[in-house]
Amino acid sequence: MKVIPPAHTIAWNGPLLPKKSSVKMKFFTREQGALLCLMKKRGWSWLMIGIISMGIFSCATPKNITYFKDVPDSLQNKEVDQASYKTPVIQVDDILQVSIQTLDPNATTLLNQQNTASWPVTGTPGSSTAPTSSGVAGYLVDKEGYITLPLIGKLLVKDKSTSQVRDEIKAKAAEFYKDPVVNVRLANFKVTVLGEVARPSTYVMPNEKVTLLDALGMAGDLTIYGKRENVLLIREKDNKKEFVRFNLNKSNLFASPYYYLQQGDVVYVEPNKSKIASTDGARLRNITIVSSALSVLIVLLTRVKF
Repeated sequence: MKVIPPAHTIAWNGPLLPKKSSVKMKFFTREQGALLCLMKKRGWSWLMIGIISMGIFSCATPKNITYFKDVPDSLQNKEVDQASYKTPVIQVDDILQVSIQTLDPNATTLLNQQNTASWPVTGTPGSSTAPTSSGVAGYLVDKEGYITLPLIGKLLVKDKSTSQVRDEIKAKAAEFYKDPVVNVRLANFKVTVLGEVARPSTYVMPNEKVTLLDALGMAGDLTIYGKRENVLLIREKDNKKEFVRFNLNKSNLFASPYYYLQQGDVVYVEPNKSKIASTDGARLRNITIVSSALSVLIVLLTRVKF
């Protein structure tokens, strides 16, 4: 007698079943059959998309890797203008290291005893590795722009250069001691480098004359994925943010008035298309693996008896 399957089921007899197979036909519900068909079709579709995408992304190559491409080879000379250096001025929350030396050792010790106060600063001065949080000795500039020195008292330092502050301290110290020697420097000249560099972090510079290339060098240079023609500088000025773009492929970088950095500057290196493509390619590879696994599962479901 011929068996007619119930109306709510369908016979699954897909192309994966071999001809003249001894495997008995299995009945699935309409919903199960439709779901398996959909999973099977989408699985192979995603597999093809993934293979094609991987082929496309693997051909992507970074461009504009060389710095200063407009400079001729070594057989020719080229001179470029360089921006004039402007001495940075002291701001609120800066840390000053002040050293006062006199002929009297006891007086020297007294004048420099508070210079050992440690203030937390992120970064290691002159470090070639990623910095960590550390303490920097010095005098913290208060919210009104003053520092307080032993014997000399309060001194307004805001919006002044370290050389100006040094001359003022020397003049006041000369009232009490003969021929004092005074040194003043910024102890927390910080620059933050982010994005596609080898060691993104905040760095404390060992001196005040710091260029964009110095900061990138301390961060380990740009990675192969760094966008050299679009490096961003963020600078705070008068409670506002300034945004400046640099092109490291051109030598006119040296003529930019922003070539020399100031304390608190942030340098951001944007990723290029190759980095974005590699990220998307990794996602598609994961999707491809999952789709392939689902395809194998569908094959097993069509062949295994329940």
